[in-house]
Amino acid sequence: MSAVEIEPVRLSLMDEDLAAAAAGIGDAFARTGFAVISDHGIPPALIRRALGASKALFALPEPAKAAYVVAGGGGQRGMTPFGIETAKDAAAHDLKEFWHVGRELSAGHELAPQMPPNVWPREWPDFKPTMIALYSALEITGQKILKAIAVHLRLAPDFFDEAIADGNSVLRLLHYPPMKGGEGNSIRAGAHEDINVITLLLGAEEAGLQLLGRDGVWRDIAAPEGSLVCNIGDMLQRLSGGRLPSTTHRVVNPAPERAGKARYSMPFFLHFRPDYLIETVPGGPRHWPPITAQAYLDERLREIGLL
Repeated sequence: MSAVEIEPVRLSLMDEDLAAAAAGIGDAFARTGFAVISDHGIPPALIRRALGASKALFALPEPAKAAYVVAGGGGQRGMTPFGIETAKDAAAHDLKEFWHVGRELSAGHELAPQMPPNVWPREWPDFKPTMIALYSALEITGQKILKAIAVHLRLAPDFFDEAIADGNSVLRLLHYPPMKGGEGNSIRAGAHEDINVITLLLGAEEAGLQLLGRDGVWRDIAAPEGSLVCNIGDMLQRLSGGRLPSTTHRVVNPAPERAGKARYSMPFFLHFRPDYLIETVPGGPRHWPPITAQAYLDERLREIGLL
């Protein structure tokens, strides 16, 4: 299995030369559907602290984790148990469990009906401030990347600013347990495209992330240690009229010598505001009818078994 090499784009370049950053990101998306961001400025100590908290969370006994499942919540907040999420059109469920952290809203906020309150584990008082800090850092990074994407699409640099203000973005803490044998046809995460605008992924310690190339060949994603991987989601594909296609990707099962190792990752799914109307901008090869971000999200969550 060959790996796809993606030339990293420095986040600081977006402050120094936005046009150059837009060209670099646009080229990466055109060739692979993914971009790699270096020099992203998210403190390594914060990333280590969040990863440690995530590992401790998933090490809880099953009854303790079950107490944090929000019944009828569609997996928006708190724990989603192992074996629930299934990739669209897949026959077998994914081999993962996850925890969602969303936006902290003020009391009485107008978007509270679409964005429920967060669930915080009682076992670790520092879990909440750590995840809020990581959420904020990833959101700031995502906003900068979207400025470069807007320029690539020949839109105003601030085109996305209002659309993502108070957006329904989610930080997902992911745990793929060690393989025990007998998993059948399941893999850690089946082939899928992301629902949201863009996804920012902090590199996992264990390999497995693959993208489906334009030539129909699956390839490992090779990203330098400490970098951030970014991919297009279906909402941005829809808005761009297909100029920025959402790329199919998956997380495959480990090689036999690594089967006993768990895999952890922390993707940040950047979303529009729930009431934002996603309309295809001129210039793309396709046109989709307008739809609100919330209506589209609900439609897709039903397809993967979370609603």
